Amino acid sequence: MELEFLKSLVLIFGVSAIVVFVLGKLRIPSVVGFLIAGVILGPHGFQLIKEVHEVELLAEIGVILLMFTIGLEFSLRNLMMLRSQVLGGGFVQVTLTVLAVTIMSLFFLNQKINAAIFDGFLVALSSTAIVIKLLMDRAEINSPQGRTSVGILIFQDLCVVPFMLLIPILAGNGGSFRDIALTMFKSFGLLAAVLITARWAVPFILHEIVKTRSRELFIITIILLCIGTAFFTSRLGLSLALGAFLAGIVISESEYASQAVADIMPFKESFIGLFFISVGMLMNVSILKEDLVTIMAAVISIIALKTIITAIASLLSGQLLRISILSGFYLSQIGEFSFVLALAGKKAGLLEEYGYQIFLSASVITMLLTPFIIIISPRVSEYLISVLPLRSFERIKRKKPREELLSKKSDHVIIVGFGINGRNLARVLKESGIPYVILEINTNTVRKMKKRGEPIYYGDGTSAEILHKMGIHRAKVLVVAISDPAATRKIVQIAKHENPRIYIIVRTRYVAEVDDLVKLGANEVIPEEFETSIEIFSRVLHHYQVPRNVISEHIENIRKDSYIALRTVELPGRQLIERHEFLKDIETETYLIKEGSPVSGHSIKELHLRAETGATIIAVQRDDEIHQNPSPDFVFKPGDVLLLIGKRKDIKNAIEYLESDRFLVARYQR
Repeated sequence: MELEFLKSLVLIFGVSAIVVFVLGKLRIPSVVGFLIAGVILGPHGFQLIKEVHEVELLAEIGVILLMFTIGLEFSLRNLMMLRSQVLGGGFVQVTLTVLAVTIMSLFFLNQKINAAIFDGFLVALSSTAIVIKLLMDRAEINSPQGRTSVGILIFQDLCVVPFMLLIPILAGNGGSFRDIALTMFKSFGLLAAVLITARWAVPFILHEIVKTRSRELFIITIILLCIGTAFFTSRLGLSLALGAFLAGIVISESEYASQAVADIMPFKESFIGLFFISVGMLMNVSILKEDLVTIMAAVISIIALKTIITAIASLLSGQLLRISILSGFYLSQIGEFSFVLALAGKKAGLLEEYGYQIFLSASVITMLLTPFIIIISPRVSEYLISVLPLRSFERIKRKKPREELLSKKSDHVIIVGFGINGRNLARVLKESGIPYVILEINTNTVRKMKKRGEPIYYGDGTSAEILHKMGIHRAKVLVVAISDPAATRKIVQIAKHENPRIYIIVRTRYVAEVDDLVKLGANEVIPEEFETSIEIFSRVLHHYQVPRNVISEHIENIRKDSYIALRTVELPGRQLIERHEFLKDIETETYLIKEGSPVSGHSIKELHLRAETGATIIAVQRDDEIHQNPSPDFVFKPGDVLLLIGKRKDIKNAIEYLESDRFLVARYQR
């Protein structure tokens, strides 16, 4: 038995690796590869795996670990920020979906009322595992559509509990509504007790574990908290995934969250692949062949219905039209928890065998199509907005009157996105007296910053109309600092078309996105991972006393490969406070005289460095010899390293002075 299970694992990972590799060459997401591998391996494919139940157990662990890591990346504060999406958008989405599917089942499928309602339960849920995985792969988990999708998914997971409790009632062999209400009250009461206890107990436990300095014990404890909480909540009638998510939320409030993510990530990536494979094994290829038309009609109906209803729910919760349509596409598939409900409904007599197989086939196909739907969703949403009179819905939704026209602004900076980067830029622009306006789609941020006197406006930068209001034709610089790659590309494209002279600076997360953004019209693209690497190596070189101008040359050479970035890395001056307290405001810096430098062949006296810049040369290193406090007649040669002393501003002026011909002009003037 053990060897048979090991053989199954070898087949699973072997086939999935080949399929994912081949599809990866075609730039098809790995999720699709895992699902196809499941179809090939499963009992309805080549029947290479017969013990599907054991694979499903491992897959369940994968879902638990996925939800746990999601919880680790959220905090209670972030969860509260999503309350409008969770309570507002989630409630509307689930309610409208159940209602719409119930009506369709009654009139088109001739279902009984109880079976029709149960059909609504099945369709209302979306795939948390697939959507979260794709959002993380596309770096959109913190984008507006990402936050909206996650908020609605959280509410859907919460709905699994009442849906499961309502199945016996719908089947006519369960308790009363009073019994159900009492059970739910107990479950949520115990759930609150778990959160409160964990909020105080978990930090103490982790602190004591960390004091042992045993990495193995730390990992075991984290896994125990994850699986233990999931198991406990499942005993209360809640889902395992929801329990794991709550465990992650609790640990995210401690200072050990980052280490927990690093330790759990390898386990999660392995097990989550098994989950997608197990889903693919459910698909019956023979049923698909026999009832292809029926299944495809179900697939199209599900995707269309869920896209429209989710978009409406997102719009009513306060999101922009484009974000709402994107969220609709993201949540257009059937969820993994629907399989659990379908199995329970089948046993209770709410779903016949034929309907069960049709539902499974249609569900797996919607999951298979999800990566492709998400890829094309930005373009499709733009097309829908352009050809259909949908903007009127957005105008009706807004409670606030239109913002005033910025007719007086000119040569200003437009900042799209008011996160950390946007706020820092706005502060510097304000101090420098440079006019600017801010565009943000978070209504809470707009309201708060408006009270502080910031020129901030609510709107979507992918709309040419909104950019006109921001004065795009008269603006001098556009800075895009948002966590939405698709929206960023659209904003750059529109801005360059509307104002070819505008200077566009874009912050992006990955270097791979630089080329596309430059082709669309961005003048400068700043990849976060790229700039971080520059910051690191520049500080390492500086710590090894490498001259500043040599470090700057390295930075310039590297940036040529990925385009010049906006910011210049500020190298920290070495404060002499480390040596003498009374010189705490004085800094030192080194400068290398290169071959062909205008300084070469001239003496300290001829430079007039102190008179022109305020900095002083206190030492010169020539080969292995140090000339301390060199005389005014000391003549410089290529390869000399100067040690400068002065205030930061003076040293900066001195370096600029040494790299120019200004000292020759100063010499003749004297």
